[in-house]
Amino acid sequence: MVGIIAVGTDMRSNEATLSVAQTRRGYVYPAVGLHPCHLAGLDSASIEAEIRFVEAHLGSVCALGEVGLDYHKRTLVEVSRETQQEVFSRLLALARAADRPVLVHSRYAWTDALRLVLESGVSSVVFHWFTGFSSVLHGIMDAGFYVSATPAVEYHEEHRRAVKTVSPERLLLETDAPVWYGRDVRYEASPADVVRSLRASAQLRAVSEEALAVTTTRAARRLLGGTLSPVIEEGM
Repeated sequence: MVGIIAVGTDMRSNEATLSVAQTRRGYVYPAVGLHPCHLAGLDSASIEAEIRFVEAHLGSVCALGEVGLDYHKRTLVEVSRETQQEVFSRLLALARAADRPVLVHSRYAWTDALRLVLESGVSSVVFHWFTGFSSVLHGIMDAGFYVSATPAVEYHEEHRRAVKTVSPERLLLETDAPVWYGRDVRYEASPADVVRSLRASAQLRAVSEEALAVTTTRAARRLLGGTLSPVIEEGM
């Protein structure tokens, strides 16, 4: 492992991510964001404060994320589609202005997420843990965007289909830690579980783990571009 992208989801986690990155410079690279699920319970002033925090730090981090849309019924009880789309659009505009890659959450909102991304004009995007329609997946690939494999590729059929289908140069690996994975046996992911994403993806795509590690690391370098230090770039 040559580096870690540490991802924030609200102001509290963004601050923690920035702090960790400061103590692990050249190894941990921070991204700041506002996850749609974290909009629950926030009034307009609080949402504005969250967005301003992201804007204030976006120029000094490697990416915007995690941001996006979440149309799971539990989320929609708390946060409307309209609010999510408005916030996502504003964040995408910030990413375009700062020329930063975007890490997109799109659970059950694949079509709208891709539409808003395309409308924003951002050029470097990864759709993480994708489980959506084949038509949207092809739209992602046609736009030159990326898809990332999580440990769910071990068992989740829709995710496995996406990981198997995406072009090799557009596949990334991640853990989404500290979320929980598994069906028969549940476990809480850590960054080390990227090895599980690697092994399952390599087996699914019928390539060696070594070859997939090389191609996904190169893809991460292309995604993040100039936000990586020369040390990390040379290591890739």
